[in-house]
Amino acid sequence: MSLVKTLPLLLSLGAALGSASAWALPDDNKQPIRIQADEAQLDDKQGVATYKGDVIITQGSMKITGNTVTLTRTASGDIDVVTSVGNLAYFEQLQKLGDPKPVQAYAVTIQYHAPQNRIVLIDKAKVINEGNTTEGEKIVYDTVKQVANAGRANGTNVTAPRPRIDMVIQPKSKTDQQKAQ
Repeated sequence: MSLVKTLPLLLSLGAALGSASAWALPDDNKQPIRIQADEAQLDDKQGVATYKGDVIITQGSMKITGNTVTLTRTASGDIDVVTSVGNLAYFEQLQKLGDPKPVQAYAVTIQYHAPQNRIVLIDKAKVINEGNTTEGEKIVYDTVKQVANAGRANGTNVTAPRPRIDMVIQPKSKTDQQKAQ
C-alpha cells in the first residue's frame, strides 16, 4: 500500500488517538501523536492498526513501546484498546501536573483500555509509582484512581510464573512541621 493511500488512514487514526483524553494529562490530548515503527498495517474499515518493529508511540507525557502494538477503535472512531507486546513492553504516563516522574509499567503484554482508564499487564508485570513497586504475573492498574490489583494470570501462558506478589512501599517523607510535632 503506498503512502498516498495510507496517509488518510494514518490521519484518521491520529484524530482518533487525539480524541482519547484519558491517555494522559488534560493538555496531552492537544499534543501531536507520534508513531514510529518499522512496519504499519492499517485496516480503517475494521478500525485496527498494527505496528511492528521497535514501536514507539508518544503523545504529550504518554509513551508506549513494544515489538508489536495494535490499536483498535470503536465505531465512533475513539481509541478502544491499545495492545503492546514485547520483551518487555513499556507504558509511562504522568498522572498529574507537577509529578516529578511518570508512572511506569512493564510486561510482556500490556493492554491499555482507554474508555476505562485501565492498564492490564500480563507476564513479568511491574508497576513503578513514586518509588513504590508492584510485581506479579498480572497487574490491573487504574490510571485515574492509581490503584493496582495484582495476582495470578489465570488461563494464560506466562514465561515467568510468580506464585506470589512482590511489593515495595516507600515510607512517606514528613514535612518539617510534622517532624516538630
